[in-house]
Amino acid sequence: MSSNELAIKVEHIKKIYRIGVKDKIHDSFGKTLFDFVKSPLKNYRNYRSLYTFNDVDTSDLVADHQQDDIIWAIKDISFEVKKGEVLGLIGGNGAGKSTLLKILARITDPTSGRAEVRGRISSLLEVGTGFHQELTGHENVFLNGTILGMKKKEIDNKFDEIVDFSGVEQFIDTPVKRYSSGMKVRLAFAVAAFMEPEILLVDEVLAVGDAAFQTKCIGKMREVSGQGRTVMFVSHNMTAIDHLCERVLVLENGKLMVDAEPDQAIAAYTRSISQSATDNNIADVPRKNGYSPVLQKVEFIDRRGESVSSVQSGDPLTVRIHYRHDDEIKDPHFGFIVETVMGVKIFWVQTKMQKGPLPDIAPAGVIECRIPRLPLLAGTYFLTLGCGAQTHQLDHVERACQIQVTEADVFGTGRNPNPKIAMIFVDADWEITQGTAVCDKN
Repeated sequence: MSSNELAIKVEHIKKIYRIGVKDKIHDSFGKTLFDFVKSPLKNYRNYRSLYTFNDVDTSDLVADHQQDDIIWAIKDISFEVKKGEVLGLIGGNGAGKSTLLKILARITDPTSGRAEVRGRISSLLEVGTGFHQELTGHENVFLNGTILGMKKKEIDNKFDEIVDFSGVEQFIDTPVKRYSSGMKVRLAFAVAAFMEPEILLVDEVLAVGDAAFQTKCIGKMREVSGQGRTVMFVSHNMTAIDHLCERVLVLENGKLMVDAEPDQAIAAYTRSISQSATDNNIADVPRKNGYSPVLQKVEFIDRRGESVSSVQSGDPLTVRIHYRHDDEIKDPHFGFIVETVMGVKIFWVQTKMQKGPLPDIAPAGVIECRIPRLPLLAGTYFLTLGCGAQTHQLDHVERACQIQVTEADVFGTGRNPNPKIAMIFVDADWEITQGTAVCDKN
């Protein structure tokens, strides 16, 4: 492929992080006191060591098994993206998708390798990325445009379209810190898409917002690509990936596993997550937007009170959530969304919505959600979990864990519902009244 046809060229990118520095425990008070006196210098060296990797052989991709303070976020990834191409990026939590986009957006540098980006980039990598919280929506539009190198006149010409698309006209002169997460992502997407970037990087924009806004986003990204611009799109919504993208990369544990057309890539991803063992200890699952790991573990409890990884359709199910926080949680709320492998959200349950306010709870404990009759048909499903205190979100974990639902005769008729026709079953009663005319023809 000619270099003039390329928008992005990635060559052998690797990215590692150091997660911390272990302190040595001394066996005497004197050694401990001496170490305390040296603390400023030691702490400075520890801080420096978090960002230097002179002790790591970046040519050895199994090095992470030898040093438990090193995480390999990306392991030797190479690919090219043509101008005007829409490239999808899929993979589980911690696969390296967001890290890769941050490297392309120049937010972080690769540890080794090279990423060449040709053209002006606009990125939406997290909710409200690039917004100054104290400034109004109006001021942030101009701030972002200026950062992208646009002149005031150019921003003026796009301003009305941005506000109209975002749907936040009523609050455009309100400080962004008072916006809901949905309002922030709508405005952020509008700014990113309407500033006429040559390359648009979008990370999980469809995770926030209603169905109508998601449809608008997909339409806008399709329009951007139709104008000859390049789009890289990260999403758990496989339907959107399939409809929008020409090509899809599948990442797993920092490695590029598949580079193929959407149907082939999605099929490979679906097989990999269906075959993988589920680890419901979620304390170490990567969080976005600065959330702390309050949610620690999830258990699925069957009718016998046993912890399971699969359950029959129509059976009772208890979802047991273990949590831990630094302080007492005031006015707590917990909830989860159940979605398919393709990213279709099936149902949402939440304490505040279904039980009303809960009393303040201890810093650590367990909360259970009991579903008397699980309405899901056979298949693999993901749970996205969240919790909060008062009006603040404390934690949010996308696709934190998965559960397998197996086929069952849920109605006792000997005929199992077909999961190819629908995703849930509904209890219903039927009655036939004979001899009644449909309509009076007189």
